[in-house]
Amino acid sequence: MATTLAKAADGTETATHAARIAHVSKSFPGPAGQQLVLDDITLDVAPGEFVTLLGASGCGKSTLLNLVAGLDRPSAGDITTDGRPALMFQEHALFPWLTAGKNIELALKLRGVPKTERRDRAEELLELVRLKGAHRKRVHELSGGMRQRVAMARALAQESKLLLMDEPFAALDAITRDVLHDELTRIWRETQLSVLFVTHNVREAVRLAQRVVLLSSRPGRIAHEWTVDIEHPRRIEDTAVAELSVEITEQLRGEIRRHGQH
Repeated sequence: MATTLAKAADGTETATHAARIAHVSKSFPGPAGQQLVLDDITLDVAPGEFVTLLGASGCGKSTLLNLVAGLDRPSAGDITTDGRPALMFQEHALFPWLTAGKNIELALKLRGVPKTERRDRAEELLELVRLKGAHRKRVHELSGGMRQRVAMARALAQESKLLLMDEPFAALDAITRDVLHDELTRIWRETQLSVLFVTHNVREAVRLAQRVVLLSSRPGRIAHEWTVDIEHPRRIEDTAVAELSVEITEQLRGEIRRHGQH
C-alpha cells in the first residue's frame, strides 16, 4: 500500500494520513449474484488520530477493517496506509504452546529484530501494557484481560503507525473492559499511534475516540460522523459521554429501522 507524503518547511517528508480509504466498495458472491457489503466508503485517518467505526451487526465494519489491513482487496476504490498496519482481533489469537513473552518475541522475529534484542524488547512491551514479570507465563495461566494485554503488546511489537482493532474487548466483563479502555487510551497517547477501532458498543466508541463514524446497515455506507470534544480521562458514566452516546444511539436506531433490521 502506498503512502502519500508531504514535505515540511525543513525538507523532511511526513505522511499526510495514517489510512486513506477512497470510494471503496466490496461485494461478495451470493445465491442471487454479487452482494454489495460496502458501498463507496471514503474516510481518512490522520496521523495520531483515534477513530471508531460503529454500526449494527453485519454492516461491514470488520470487512472494511480487513480491507485496510490488506487481508482482502476492495471490489472498487483505493486504500493507502502509512506502512503496514498491525491488527488486533476480538480473540487474542495467542499461540498456547508459547509463553506470553515468546508470543511477543515471535512478532519481533518476523519483523527482523535480532535474536539478542528480542527478549529485552518483549519485556519492555509487557511493561508498557502493565504485565511486567509475565514473560514466562503460559497462555492458560493468564486471565482474559491479561491475554488481551499480551495481544496488544504483540501488535505493538510490529511498530506499525496504524493499529486496527476489531472489537478487542467485546468478550470481556464490564470491569475488565473498563480497565483496558484506560490502558488503551494511555498507550495511544504515549505512542502517538493512529487507531481504527471497530465496535458495536456506542459508549465504548464515545469513550475512546476522537471521531466516531457510523456505518449504515448493508450495504455499509458512512451515515454520519461525530467529533468527540470530551477531555481525557473519560469514563463510561460521564455525563458528556452519556449525552453524546444517546444522540449516536438514536441515529443508529434510525439506520436499523430504515433497513428493516432488528
